[in-house]
Amino acid sequence: MKGLRMSDVGESNNEFQYCIVLTTCASADELETLVSVLLEGKLAACIQSLDINSSYMWKGQRETESEKLILIKTRRELYPAVEAALLGAHSYETPEIICVPVSAGSIGYLNWVNEMTSVSAG
Repeated sequence: MKGLRMSDVGESNNEFQYCIVLTTCASADELETLVSVLLEGKLAACIQSLDINSSYMWKGQRETESEKLILIKTRRELYPAVEAALLGAHSYETPEIICVPVSAGSIGYLNWVNEMTSVSAG
């Protein structure tokens, strides 16, 4: 990639400091609730959502549902609090909550994630 230097990319020296948490929900109203809980609690810097169709087995039956896929950008150390917040506000009996480590990213973006998820963020 033209113009990209390794000094422009934040690396975590094998300790993943950032992550993307994935979850799904059933409706736009529930999405708004989850987004509010996470952003107002400074547990996420950015949350994206996509409309998806999910097929899965549940209690012995094949299910297919329209859902919202939610991508939550945060710091790895906040994952336990993110998980607890999602479990506390989620309508699903067993919601998908998966933490995917970020191995590298632009230093400016990762600094912004730090700023937005710190107690002093305003």
